[in-house]
Amino acid sequence: MIKNTIYIISLLFFGFLQAHTITGKIVGEDLTPLGGVGVYNKQSGDYTYTNNSGVFRLANVSINDQIHFYSLGYKNQTITLNNNHLSTPLHIVLKEAAVSLDQVVLVSHINAMSSIINVDIKSNPVKSAQEILRKVPGLMIGQHAGGGKAEQIFLRGFDVDHGTDVAINVDGMPVNMVSHAHGQGYADMHFIIPETIDHIDFGKGPYYVDEGNFNTAGYVGLTTKKILDKNLMSMEVGKYNTLRGLGMFKLLEGDTNNAYIASEYMLSDGVFESPQQFNRLNLMARYNHKDDEGNELNLSASHFQSKWDASGQIPQRAVDNGSIGRFGAIDDTEGGNTSRSNFLIDHEKQLDPHSRLKSKLFVSQYDFELYSNFTFFLEDPVNGDQIKQKEDRTIIGGESSYEQTLHWDRHNAQFQYHTGIGFRYDDINEVELSHTLNRQTTLDRLAFGNIDEMNVYTFLNLNYKVDKWNINPGVRLDYFQFDYENLLTNTYDNQGKNKLIASPKLNLIYQASPKVQLFAKTGLGFHSNDTRVVVANNGEKTLPKAFGTDIGTLYRPMDQLVFNMAFWQLQLQQEFVYVGDAGIVEPSGKSSRYGIDFGARYQITDWLYAYGDINYTYARSTEEPNGQDYIPLAPDLTSSGGISFKGLKNISGGLNYRYIKDRPANEDNSIVAEGYFVTDFNLNYTLKNWSFGLIIDNLFDTEWNETQFATNSRLYDEPEAVEEIHFTPGTPFFARAKVSVSF
Repeated sequence: MIKNTIYIISLLFFGFLQAHTITGKIVGEDLTPLGGVGVYNKQSGDYTYTNNSGVFRLANVSINDQIHFYSLGYKNQTITLNNNHLSTPLHIVLKEAAVSLDQVVLVSHINAMSSIINVDIKSNPVKSAQEILRKVPGLMIGQHAGGGKAEQIFLRGFDVDHGTDVAINVDGMPVNMVSHAHGQGYADMHFIIPETIDHIDFGKGPYYVDEGNFNTAGYVGLTTKKILDKNLMSMEVGKYNTLRGLGMFKLLEGDTNNAYIASEYMLSDGVFESPQQFNRLNLMARYNHKDDEGNELNLSASHFQSKWDASGQIPQRAVDNGSIGRFGAIDDTEGGNTSRSNFLIDHEKQLDPHSRLKSKLFVSQYDFELYSNFTFFLEDPVNGDQIKQKEDRTIIGGESSYEQTLHWDRHNAQFQYHTGIGFRYDDINEVELSHTLNRQTTLDRLAFGNIDEMNVYTFLNLNYKVDKWNINPGVRLDYFQFDYENLLTNTYDNQGKNKLIASPKLNLIYQASPKVQLFAKTGLGFHSNDTRVVVANNGEKTLPKAFGTDIGTLYRPMDQLVFNMAFWQLQLQQEFVYVGDAGIVEPSGKSSRYGIDFGARYQITDWLYAYGDINYTYARSTEEPNGQDYIPLAPDLTSSGGISFKGLKNISGGLNYRYIKDRPANEDNSIVAEGYFVTDFNLNYTLKNWSFGLIIDNLFDTEWNETQFATNSRLYDEPEAVEEIHFTPGTPFFARAKVSVSF
């Protein structure tokens, strides 16, 4: 009844639907329905996508319109409409083809760049789930704990730490951990098997109503494969006693039901003098059911566990005086172990050709234990300053959303609204920060407590497309309940705070021509906050606002070449930071960031593809005097790019680089974190169903520091503390051989 009422009101408001509408179904050469295929009207600029059963419906069409069908990995197809097409459903068969940039159409979608970036991914597959983050233009990562710890992330002038200002999800399940023992937003992606990744979606800035907590600098969404094309077995062997095995096998294969399992096991001693003894196990199972009506059910379960030793960040002075080498350690008893088990249900119901209902529910069980020593003998000259951070967490969450599209043919307009409601609850027990000795003895507990954090949210997203304009207003409401129980006090000590925040957004897209798109984005978001910060500050400035604006363009002078450019700014009301390593709160005041992003992608030939991005940011604290206002570790100039080839006499491969300029490591820029330029290379040869590969990280054996921090520390024999750069050395020339077989 409610649905019918909404539908009637919409018709009265917009005038009526469909003078001419075409319908049809798109399948592959094996007659398998293809979901997500683009259907584009070259005359009107209208577009739609096939549902999970390959079915599409496109309104506002006329005789002689050219309808274009496109999808990555398939040859483009175009038809000219005639009378028969208006009365008889179309049946389109797409033929497989090598991934190419001309398989992407520039449509007035809010995140059109995501489709273009997926050409990068398909052209040169990533070697790890973390590496896929580098495909996001301007995003850099670094590892500083032996491969078992979440990577440090940099984006748009943010040292995101391990995820504080970038929201990351996999199949709609959040990766970031709220109020984590090591730091807010901790995003460990090691539970993702890279070969299961199908495509990536991303957006920069706080402009997206379906992205909430952590979406300040941007968000990244990964989608894993629903169906396996072939079974796969793979083995990698490399330097430093590195071994990686992979298996992906179909369990069910059919028109409506498919299932597969995937497993990964990795061992490595790493490049350090003290062996890392790193090992990681990943298991994943996924089931997909879809019917002819476009309804779909996905079930996925995964388990991940990892254990490692680490050499930590080392002080530059110890390397300079020769007491240790670049790959040595002051305290080689660092390291840790972690695990995560996930279960996700994702359901999509096609209510009618114009509306659908999507729902998901997820549960995660997570354990974490990390040992670190950043200051060596600064606090405890006898036992050293090693700390333990530990937690045991359960996450429960869900979301339901409804989407409907209406067409107003009289004015060649399309109206779409998308609304949803969801929640996430984190039950975090025995969150611990302790002073320890040799990972065995607890000398003193510095912090110990239980955290309960609930986030309930709702959003409304409107999309009105008329002629060349796409107008996209929206609003998001987030309610947070923060609760912290301090277990160190002799009496019961439980504190709770709550907060409601509204985040309006507005995105405008102008499709000047099939070759030129102009866009403007603006919106309010909020800086993520830790429960311990909230209660420590008595609820003041619980969720500081973030205000951002982007103005830019996508320009496609020809099918094989695309340029993108954006000018942007982001203002933060406050940057509260919980320093998990010290158990203290550091409010760092208001901040301002401005920047420009520029990129290009060029399909040079059918088999040769090149891309490059360069990003500049000016980031400053606005409440500090000039010269004292640098934001530590905020990168101001980064660049990445590469060239890949595929299908050249069974040979494929690529050469890629990443660059980050010198940047301030402290507020007055008296300590500088050195930049680097690193090049990676891969080469593959395919013989029938066998593939032989060579992977080389740091091809030119560059000496570089992967992560760097300005740290005040004291060595065992030093009378006074010294503040200087502490770093984790980047991997030198690192070669691995790979052999794979598919069947």
